[in-house]
Amino acid sequence: MTHLEELLAVAPSRISEAMTIAELDALDAEFVGRSSAIAAARRSLGEIADGAERGLAGKSINQIATQISALLDARRSDLLGAQESRRLSEDAVDVTLPGRRIPRGTHHLVQSTMDEIVDIFVGLGYTVATGPEAETEYYNFTALNIPRTHPSRLESDTLYLDYGGKKDEVLLRTHTSPMQARYMEKHDPPTFVVVPGRVFRSDAVDATHSPVFTQLEGLAVDTNITLADLKGTLASFAQQFFGTDTKVKFIPHYFPFTEPSAEMHAYTNGRWIELLGCGMVNPAVFENVGYDPAVYTGFAFGMGMERMAMVRHGITDLRTLLASDRRVLEQYR
Repeated sequence: MTHLEELLAVAPSRISEAMTIAELDALDAEFVGRSSAIAAARRSLGEIADGAERGLAGKSINQIATQISALLDARRSDLLGAQESRRLSEDAVDVTLPGRRIPRGTHHLVQSTMDEIVDIFVGLGYTVATGPEAETEYYNFTALNIPRTHPSRLESDTLYLDYGGKKDEVLLRTHTSPMQARYMEKHDPPTFVVVPGRVFRSDAVDATHSPVFTQLEGLAVDTNITLADLKGTLASFAQQFFGTDTKVKFIPHYFPFTEPSAEMHAYTNGRWIELLGCGMVNPAVFENVGYDPAVYTGFAFGMGMERMAMVRHGITDLRTLLASDRRVLEQYR
């Protein structure tokens, strides 16, 4: 039994040195497994002839095996506890930290500007309408009293489409004004409508031009509408969009589809800036759509959304809005 007592003497230190479950399993097999010295001693008990002596030897072997097994179980419990603690530490979540929020998306500055302007005119009683971006020559020009000799019909200004083999009859609309004629053909007066949408010009991209941009067209038709109504409506719009202290002025201009015509300027950022074109609807336009110009009068106006955004936010280069640079656009969330 001397060799088993020696085994019991070294077992505590060796077991305490085991740092992993695998190392402990190896010691378990070595100390109390089927090939261990304890298992061999139990098998040799049959060689002891004296029953009393054999009983004492078996009791001694069991006591040593029990003590070593207890040491192994205690060390296994310690290692499993340490392993669980490491796992919990690695998976720990600090609930005192603020949560990670998904960044909130938003509309492009031009879209949000258009939405806000549309809301202003809806608040003034206007209806919103949309029209086709591929337009006919008739609605884009002729119905609006723009003669065939007008420079805007040239290919240097207008992007014509090869459609059905008809030359110069289908084009990408150069303004949202065609919806004036289309809307009046389908609706009896009184008419109060705004038309937002994309328009297209044969322009190179620079600080103030783009071949694709957005406009908002406005049309008001009823009996006894005067230039004073036009000025009051647009002045109210400017004050709602730019601020209640915004000053505006109207400068005579020329548009084929309005008579008289004007440009509206606003005093903002310390100077007068042109905002939009406007005027009283030309009687020829009423005749083209079946309205009686002797009974009805009206006004129309058109503005570029990019220009409105640039004036409001002090942006000097249109290309800033076209670059889709988040570092720039996030400033106008």
